[in-house]
Amino acid sequence: MTETRLAPPRRAAQVRPFGRLPFAFGATTFWLLGAGLILLIPAWFDRRALAAMLVWDIAVLTMAMLELRELPAPSDLVLERRWAGVLSLGEPSTVTIALTLRSRRWLGPVEVADHSSPTMREVVAVLVLTPGQTAEAIYEVRPRERGNVAAGVATIRWQGPRRLAGRRGIAALDQVVRVYPAREEGRRESLYLIRSRQIALEKRRAKHSGAGRDFESLRDHQSGDETRDICWSAAARRGRLVTKVYQPERSQAVWLLVDAGRLARARTGSQTMLDRAVTGALTLAQVAIAAGDKVGLIAYGRGIQHRLAPSRGGAHLRRLLEALADVQAEAVEASHARAAGELFRLQRRRALVIWLTEIAETASTPEVIEQSAAMLPRHVVLFAVPRHVDLLSTASAVPESPQDMYRTVAAQETLDRRETLLAGLRRKGALVLEATPAELGGGLVDRYLEVKERGLF
Repeated sequence: MTETRLAPPRRAAQVRPFGRLPFAFGATTFWLLGAGLILLIPAWFDRRALAAMLVWDIAVLTMAMLELRELPAPSDLVLERRWAGVLSLGEPSTVTIALTLRSRRWLGPVEVADHSSPTMREVVAVLVLTPGQTAEAIYEVRPRERGNVAAGVATIRWQGPRRLAGRRGIAALDQVVRVYPAREEGRRESLYLIRSRQIALEKRRAKHSGAGRDFESLRDHQSGDETRDICWSAAARRGRLVTKVYQPERSQAVWLLVDAGRLARARTGSQTMLDRAVTGALTLAQVAIAAGDKVGLIAYGRGIQHRLAPSRGGAHLRRLLEALADVQAEAVEASHARAAGELFRLQRRRALVIWLTEIAETASTPEVIEQSAAMLPRHVVLFAVPRHVDLLSTASAVPESPQDMYRTVAAQETLDRRETLLAGLRRKGALVLEATPAELGGGLVDRYLEVKERGLF
């Protein structure tokens, strides 16, 4: 996945007149007209001063109209918007606005207002152009919304060298750009963790030959090696004991189940719970595909939003990225049974199922808990839920009033209920990850590497 392929396409448009009156008088014209009002003072004594003021105003307006005629027409201006790279949620990127003057006429400063998107940034830049040249302005955007975002038009105002008159125009730069999940955030969080896990695994494999289930190579027998791993045929040929070395199994199926129901709309900082879950899912997908496993995706709300069969490679990672960018939170409760049924239909063999969800507060056992338990006989389930720091803080606070006491007791009961449900899943054999939204990506990578190391699927 190259940055160029994921970056939004550049957009160029010829400027056209804007508004019913696509021109206006400049500041210099109003200053000169204001100066002509001084002639009102002698007009109290001599009526000829009014005539002189009228002649002055006509002269000023005539000069303004002449400068307006000398200004480049809107069709002489071409505006272009260029995106420097991939747009990722909450990560900075740069945008270049380039204005080209295709005529030989001179003009003063040009004011360009680029309405790229309210969820990114709207900027006003002042450019200085010479005939036949291009002027550029670069500004930074930081998207606050994931998915398809509408980037708007750009408006332009330009004046003559003496600023007596100006024109207004608009460039149709409107386009739909795609904002992807925060990729760099996940990479930063998991890079050290991945490397440390790899080092630990290599050290363990150097000491023990059974660290995995796929045959990798042969080596001389060492103290501590298990007898069952001795390759007797190779030992007979070489005249000494030889041990089989194994590696963690590859090409296994890893399923990502992303809950996009109403609970995923809750915000944590500048992002929603769904945004955090999507970032964690993308981080894990990158690691799993790099490890040689196949990654599948089911993103769901009341219905299935996206489904991708397990596969690997750069092209599949691109498809995962596009699907995760398009997942949107719904205002209704998610159908966990439908997601589980879809997984059972698509995956017959044993797989690692990573379920990124939230536990609803209900009197009975939440549906997502029941469906996760139903998967356990066939699959390895990693149940990932966010840790609510605010709830923990409220539950541990010392109440100072009756209202505070009720809030503290309610928070404690919620946490107890939550822990009881998660403990029940653990007893049935599920793996449970409870992490803060910011630490979700790193936590998923840690548990995935642990599962691979232990050969659980």
